[in-house]
Amino acid sequence: MKILFMGTPDFAVPSLRALYGSGEEIVGVVTQPDKPRGRGYVLTPPPVKTYAAAHGLPVFQPARLRDGSFDDTLKALAPELIVVVAYGKILPPHILEAPKYGCINVHGSLLPALRGAAPMQRAILNGLDVTGVTTMYMAEGMDTGDMLLRAEVPIREEDNFESVHDRMAEAGAALLLETIAALRAGALVRIPQDDSLATYAPKIEKADCLLDFSMPVKAVFDRVRGLSPIPLSFTHTPDGKLLKVVAARRARLSGDCGTPGTVLSLDTAQDGGIEVACGEGSLLLTRVVPEGKAPMSAADYIRGRRLSAGERLG
Repeated sequence: MKILFMGTPDFAVPSLRALYGSGEEIVGVVTQPDKPRGRGYVLTPPPVKTYAAAHGLPVFQPARLRDGSFDDTLKALAPELIVVVAYGKILPPHILEAPKYGCINVHGSLLPALRGAAPMQRAILNGLDVTGVTTMYMAEGMDTGDMLLRAEVPIREEDNFESVHDRMAEAGAALLLETIAALRAGALVRIPQDDSLATYAPKIEKADCLLDFSMPVKAVFDRVRGLSPIPLSFTHTPDGKLLKVVAARRARLSGDCGTPGTVLSLDTAQDGGIEVACGEGSLLLTRVVPEGKAPMSAADYIRGRRLSAGERLG
């Protein structure tokens, strides 16, 4: 079966690797154009392009799909199936309808929950204990196509966005191979989504990253880990400086700990940190990024900064 792969970020690489490793006929890889990265704005290829080029797979980076500029290439490649994993653009109808076996997408949630751009981060922010991946036939709407197979992925206490992302990417790759095997066997069953059960996972905005210590400690903790290592949650020190939070853990699980945002204690031990009162319970900040500085342990931050118990973050 001739497969055209469409994907861009790290999340898509395990799926491409799985297809390549299983011997599938990959006629091409479509990914987003290179973009400037870092302080030097160095033009950098997306992870999918890097993997594809290293394995001799033809790479295509159309700036647009709707203007017809990619149509001749698509016709020449003549894929029987298009696999889409976090490509980053909505496919126009004429591309969805081009391959014999349609377009199959690997989505990072248990649909119809968490349709949209940031399902993995939103799953953690929403306090879920279980999320997962879904393969589906693509339709014109955003993540509205018929579901095919699903696999659950637990969210553990020690997880952050990075660890969940990596497990989800591997789970999605395995589910993709299972889906293609079922397609070949004629065993795929299309399951329409119940739109009444749909929830949404919009992209992360700056407002999502501000810590609200008036919330219960579990909600504040989930925000920290759901946004780590990127883009990172943040608060402000008493002098108005930005303080990003890389890692934290729940200190007191419940109870009234005083005015939310109040620094309850400062511990410079290796596993210590800054204990902050929440609406219910308290959170221990263990790794932070001070304004204009590199990431450091909260203990190192305490030793080098003027922060006292009784002051407030917010």
